[in-house]
Amino acid sequence: MPTSHDAGYKLLFSDPLIVRDLIQGFIDDPWLQKLDFSTLEPVKGHYVSEDLRDRADDAVWRVKSGEDRLYLYLLIEFQSRNDRFMALRMMVYVGLLYQDLIRNKQLGPQGLLPPVLPIVLYNGERRWRAPVTLADLLPKVPAFLAPLQPQMRYLLIDEGAIPTDTLARLPRNLVAAIFKLEQPQTPEAVQQLVTELEAATRSDEYATVRRIVAIWIRAALIRNRKYPILLPELDDLQELRIMLSQRIEQWAEGYLATGRKEGRMEGRNEGRLEGEIAVLSRLLTRRFGPLPAWAEARLNAATEQNLADWADAILDAASLNDVLGPPPADH
Repeated sequence: MPTSHDAGYKLLFSDPLIVRDLIQGFIDDPWLQKLDFSTLEPVKGHYVSEDLRDRADDAVWRVKSGEDRLYLYLLIEFQSRNDRFMALRMMVYVGLLYQDLIRNKQLGPQGLLPPVLPIVLYNGERRWRAPVTLADLLPKVPAFLAPLQPQMRYLLIDEGAIPTDTLARLPRNLVAAIFKLEQPQTPEAVQQLVTELEAATRSDEYATVRRIVAIWIRAALIRNRKYPILLPELDDLQELRIMLSQRIEQWAEGYLATGRKEGRMEGRNEGRLEGEIAVLSRLLTRRFGPLPAWAEARLNAATEQNLADWADAILDAASLNDVLGPPPADH
């Protein structure tokens, strides 16, 4: 089952304009800035390794450089938790990508393998601590052996470590707006961010972006850590902006009331969980029909993390089982 971060970000980064804004806004390299982003195209990210093991990458794209038309492959992995062996995982993922390119005869000029930019996009609450190079996971060895050891380094983008003034300097960058919305926000701040996003994406080229960003924001608001807001199903940023403007006063009152009840944390958390369960039950019913008894029981026994994971799983699930998992053996 996909995690909350994984499922939501797979949806967001299925659009080339969001991938473009990630590279242009958060990687300061002159050569990368010259890439021809009009040539961005997704690459199949599901491979079978030579030992017949399946592997599905989070997001794989390729883009041509503006000068020599060389393809650069972008391999983006989404993380919400620290993983000490991330460098090793990225080396394996790049190897599987190369195997697939060789198998499908998609090599570069002179039969060379294309360059790959491996990116780990992390949105956990604690700062990233894992090594970004494989060398930091290996012991020191004699000089003869040192150059023979595997080499791997990935680019880390740790959302929580990005200064707020850096995000403020990117007013029309879609990824910067998403990073802001990932942080706890007041209802007024959320409304302002949605208004700015809607204004920045009114041209026809953003038609798909408006849909997927609206779906993601709605899911994020449902699981807002401070005070969730229930919104009807919608798939357009303009509709989301209008709906928020109609409900902002009610939401703000609930947000402030929540803050005044900090001394009654346990009761408040229980009430919030009940509200999230009710919202998720409604969404599941609208998507898959009346819920069986086992599904209702699983919802009622859910933790806050379960509910967050299931809320994002709805985005691309084909069945109720894809969200909640299989029913108990006695059903």
